[in-house]
Amino acid sequence: QELLVESGGESVQAGDSLRLSCAISESAYSNRHVGWFRQAPGQEREGVAAIYTGGGTTSVADSVKGRFTVSRDNAKNTVFLQMNSLKPEDTGMYYCAAAELPFTRIGLWSRASAYKYWGQGTQVTVSS
Repeated sequence: QELLVESGGESVQAGDSLRLSCAISESAYSNRHVGWFRQAPGQEREGVAAIYTGGGTTSVADSVKGRFTVSRDNAKNTVFLQMNSLKPEDTGMYYCAAAELPFTRIGLWSRASAYKYWGQGTQVTVSS
């Protein structure tokens, strides 16, 4: 019933690593952008990274560049977010989202309103 399901979030210490997974139904996976967003209590939902499932090109937010990597496994209809050197400010609910089509405008990947399908999130908590 759910088109996107996130997993992998947990409570960790600063400096640790986590890999989040987003399992996506076939109908919402191929040849489109899939994004990762996060949201802390009282804050706006923030675009973290995105990948085009058709060719594998990626975008990463400046706030996590060099620490986070987004990738995909097309055979499993799954998108991953590898998070290294985690910081307390990385704490939040992480969501996976799928668009209907590949984006054609630079920067669109980071706008939550550009995505059609959303998972229910997985919590990441980073303690100092």
